[in-house]
Amino acid sequence: MRIVYLITILFLSNSILAEKLDGYFSGRISKVNERASLVRFKVDFDNIKYINKKDKIEFWNEYSDIKRCKGYVNGKSNDYILIRVPDFNFCKINISLTLGTYALFYSKDLENNLKMGRELYRVLMKKRLAVESILRNRELEIKTYVQKVGAVNSRYDVLRQKLEQEWEQELSNLANDRAVSMKEYNDLKIRLDEIDLKMERYRIHDQNMKLDRWSLDSRLYYRK
Repeated sequence: MRIVYLITILFLSNSILAEKLDGYFSGRISKVNERASLVRFKVDFDNIKYINKKDKIEFWNEYSDIKRCKGYVNGKSNDYILIRVPDFNFCKINISLTLGTYALFYSKDLENNLKMGRELYRVLMKKRLAVESILRNRELEIKTYVQKVGAVNSRYDVLRQKLEQEWEQELSNLANDRAVSMKEYNDLKIRLDEIDLKMERYRIHDQNMKLDRWSLDSRLYYRK
């Protein structure tokens, strides 16, 4: 019996055995209501959140675990659990139910709850690692934002300078084309004027005779 007790104590102090002895914990009696068959225990362990109402619990004194009391969780807080003991007389005879009595507990329901909690924690840990990886990538993107903006500005500044050079070159080409066209236009206009002048000089009229007012009387002249 002493070995069981020592193992239980080791479980409470050694985290290596925690997963194997999940259902064990300890506490002290803080209040007894014999008429209602209720016993309140002061407990101090972080996993109390995994104890649920109506969970089955066994408890015994620190000297022997042969005679165990059985009860059900009737309520709990962060520091206390209230246990309803159906066979209160048995517990009263075999275990000292007085204020301050140190007791050891075991709950299969607590053990199962912790097992499920660990599985859930592993799943959440995997999700956290995945989200954390994405978060690091986003953080890196945010930190390199200024550098990326600088690179984009630099690249487009080169493109802008190149476009401005091409734009100026196009305007210069258009100006040169206009100058050439204007020169050709003026040259052609001069040639056209020269041709018009020559055409006027060498123009042949339909008849050589020139009509005057006397020619209106057909009796005074005759046509050749």
